[in-house]
Amino acid sequence: MRYGTAVRLAHGLALLGAAWTLTGCGAGNTDEVCADTKKAFQQYLTQVRTVSANDPAQWRQATDQFAGRIDGLARQAEDEKLKKALKTEATRLRGAAAGVGTGDASQLNAVMSDAPDRIGKACD
Repeated sequence: MRYGTAVRLAHGLALLGAAWTLTGCGAGNTDEVCADTKKAFQQYLTQVRTVSANDPAQWRQATDQFAGRIDGLARQAEDEKLKKALKTEATRLRGAAAGVGTGDASQLNAVMSDAPDRIGKACD
């Protein structure tokens, strides 16, 4: 992965943390799952900031683990809209992990830039 790509991804992830307001007022455990999802994204951001831009295998591992965590949150969600949104993001992250593992962060950039809106809508 080129250094510039890693820097753009890090900036995108920072925007994710700053822009994502999960105010959930849904039924069941929506507020809790949405808060845990936001925390998971923030922890992923922290983790990938420590990964070398020249080590795609570490990026892939971190992204695969993150996808697994989002998938786990989808299983916890009682709200079907939120469950579906989280499952979709987990699937997209797994696809992005394959690309980032070869040094191509374009799909990961797309997933991370779309995630706040896609999950945020399910949390409202």
